[in-house]
Amino acid sequence: MMFRGSQICLFAFRSAKQTTRKLSLSNQNNTKVAVLGAAGGIGQPLSLLLKMSPLIDQLSLYDIVNTPGVAADLSHIESKAHVTHHQGTEQIKEALKDCDIVSIPAGLPRKPGMTRDDLFNTNANIVKTLAEACAKYCPNAILTIISNPVNSTLPIASEVFKAAGVYDPNRLFGVTTLDIVRANTFVAELKDLDISKVKVPVVGGHSGITILPLLSQTQPKTSFTQTEIEQLTDRIQNAGTEVVNAKAGAGSATLSMAYAGARFVFSMLKALRGDSGIVECGFVSSDVTEAKYFSTPLELGTNGLVKNLGLGDLSDYEQQKLSELMPELQKNIKKGEDFVANN
Repeated sequence: MMFRGSQICLFAFRSAKQTTRKLSLSNQNNTKVAVLGAAGGIGQPLSLLLKMSPLIDQLSLYDIVNTPGVAADLSHIESKAHVTHHQGTEQIKEALKDCDIVSIPAGLPRKPGMTRDDLFNTNANIVKTLAEACAKYCPNAILTIISNPVNSTLPIASEVFKAAGVYDPNRLFGVTTLDIVRANTFVAELKDLDISKVKVPVVGGHSGITILPLLSQTQPKTSFTQTEIEQLTDRIQNAGTEVVNAKAGAGSATLSMAYAGARFVFSMLKALRGDSGIVECGFVSSDVTEAKYFSTPLELGTNGLVKNLGLGDLSDYEQQKLSELMPELQKNIKKGEDFVANN
């Protein structure tokens, strides 16, 4: 079985004391990114986007099969990132060595009729295995989880890191960026806005009704009818199914997910090198609501999460939807925690 996503690793400056180390790219000579799942449907386009980035010096590719071919293909691109490949579990240590950011979208894709929850058993085991490797070989890494269902897989990674005694909630992220990308696109198209300037925060989780776009906080300030709000909310929540059905059994949202995953990594890279004002929504350990994990806008910095920016002011409709999503989100979170406890 091929990993369908990626795992991303970045070298960062390490101080003599690991417990106080600052992750900063400003003084380092080399930025290494590793993609775990590089031969998969998300991994290949994600690797291509990363290879093209001037922020990256080394691109280390990992999968359980077919990695050498992907690496050879990408190595011919005229960008500065040097490509290496690692294949099979015996080489995962080298793939993770000295990593500071690890992204894990590895797992099976959805097919028509499947929910993200249907993928749980297979993808949960993949994430648990990869998280155990990260806890062992790069325990100080910033971990970004893309593998579905994110509402459960981030708690799985967190429980693994807790069990290993290396848990830092400021370094573990569930990537929900695709929901934001979709919300921005759909709003811009509907309202004929400059898409490069549209920003719609999306909070909650990363599946179905747990996805809550905060259309009342759209930038630039935009007005919507109640019908538009309801239709946009429904489309954003079910956009993944829209792609799955359109591909008619040939896959899920791989290209847009690769773009969203790369966007999150690039934002984190800029934050690590000391750029200020870097904000992305992400699913993290949170006390913003009664849920243990929740996605909100986050300020990123040299140590990962700097500040949770919270929910802001919600409309009555958004407040209602927040109440409706909470039982489902909490069930998803518990399912991830129970998986680790029972395995």
